[in-house]
Amino acid sequence: MKTGEKRYERAGGVVDPLPEDAPWFVRDYHDYYKTPRGYHPRSGNSTDGRNITGTMSFLNQPILAYASEIESAVMVLHGDAAHSCYMGKDAFAQLRGDNKELVLVPGAVHTDLYDGGGKDAIPWDTLQEFFEKYLG
Repeated sequence: MKTGEKRYERAGGVVDPLPEDAPWFVRDYHDYYKTPRGYHPRSGNSTDGRNITGTMSFLNQPILAYASEIESAVMVLHGDAAHSCYMGKDAFAQLRGDNKELVLVPGAVHTDLYDGGGKDAIPWDTLQEFFEKYLG
């Protein structure tokens, strides 16, 4: 850091060490971001997080307000065991048209779709078919 340069306070990355009572999805994030599986020295989740002010200004933004107007092909891909799966289902429910696809990967958690999770969780064939059909 240069002399006089202000460094914003950081929010902290994924908790480390992992508390015994950590929720299962925090354990999933720890297993990814705090191990060689997904650690990177410039990753906010692996290190000290993002600026504490971060994206707070977006909390009241109606992110999906216009989802029903999307005409392009959309695939919503989630692990069915992901803590955030309901978000994908809610987003998908707002989409219209016959060029939309909801893909739920059985037994996969959120981070399994980053790298397969050691259990081949990424449905490559499904992705390829979708892209070839709508983008080919």
